[in-house]
Amino acid sequence: MSMQPEWLYWLYSIVLYPIIFIFPAYAANGAPVIFGGRKPLDLGKSINGKRIFGDHKTTRGTASSIIAGIAAGAVEALFLPYMLLASVMLTIGANIGDLLGSFIKRRIGMKPGKSLPIMDQYGFFIFALIIAYPLSYAHFPDVYGIIFLIVLTGALHVLTNMGAHKLKLKEVPW
Repeated sequence: MSMQPEWLYWLYSIVLYPIIFIFPAYAANGAPVIFGGRKPLDLGKSINGKRIFGDHKTTRGTASSIIAGIAAGAVEALFLPYMLLASVMLTIGANIGDLLGSFIKRRIGMKPGKSLPIMDQYGFFIFALIIAYPLSYAHFPDVYGIIFLIVLTGALHVLTNMGAHKLKLKEVPW
């Protein structure tokens, strides 16, 4: 009886499975760049004279985020049934993280489109994992997989935002 090579196990557990697991959050985070726009989610409302989220967070963008994240999980659930519930939680977390970042930026007086390091790159990712963990901990990537995802998320943030800017989908390359 032959055993699988150890490198194959590591490739799956550190690279492939973590990407599969986090993909619904990535889909949720990217969809508003393509499908967003129109009516602001905060309906132009302010708190203490500062917008709640700003014009860049829209109802259509939020709806597209939810649809894309859950749709990604539904496809994955054909092979990994637990991913349907995980995708719902990852999508909710990704949206909370993204909206919280915008809320914080408005509170500290940052203009829409300005970069808040760490929060802009990792807010959706951190909250996706936090919200998904209680119901998905048995299927979470291991610590090496999470480390890989941290590096991948940072790199993808830079590359996808530069690409979206070149394609005129975003006003700024970050």
